[in-house]
Amino acid sequence: MDLYEYQARDLFEQYGVPVLPGIIADTPEEVRAAAEKLGGVVVVKAQVKVGGRGKAGGVKVAKTPDDAFAAGQAILGLDIKGHTVNRVMVAGGARIKQEFYFSVLLDRSNRSYLSLASYEGGVEIEVLAVEKPEALAYVAVDPNLGIDLDTARRIAVEAKFPAELIEKVAPVFVQALQRVQG
Repeated sequence: MDLYEYQARDLFEQYGVPVLPGIIADTPEEVRAAAEKLGGVVVVKAQVKVGGRGKAGGVKVAKTPDDAFAAGQAILGLDIKGHTVNRVMVAGGARIKQEFYFSVLLDRSNRSYLSLASYEGGVEIEVLAVEKPEALAYVAVDPNLGIDLDTARRIAVEAKFPAELIEKVAPVFVQALQRVQG
């Protein structure tokens, strides 16, 4: 699937995967209105299908609706690696204690899915894969069976999640793949 972040967020929400609230905006005025509706701290995020949005200035934290308006002005029209930002997602803010990484990719050579996961995940997963490959778990997923709870637990263990988190993240892994199979 080739999705914008907001599209993936909406699919996750539809299938019960925990996500923060988000509103799409195409103008700085819409960004301000979204920030007012969400209340509190928000994050204004460029919606382009390319990585490195944050480093390119395409992700900004806004504490007030006026800050969100200014962020919308700065981001809309921005060029990020040859992609012009025409739309942003205004997402509810959260205090992020730690980021994890989980994905399911189509492994065409094996006619299967491949789950990649890491307890040390986050924005720079490509760097982690090169500099610390042992921190990234590669687990084949049978497309006919998908990810059941046992497979999800195995992914979490191989990705080096602490024991106390395995039972919390495993159901999220199961829910995340339901859409892929559906």
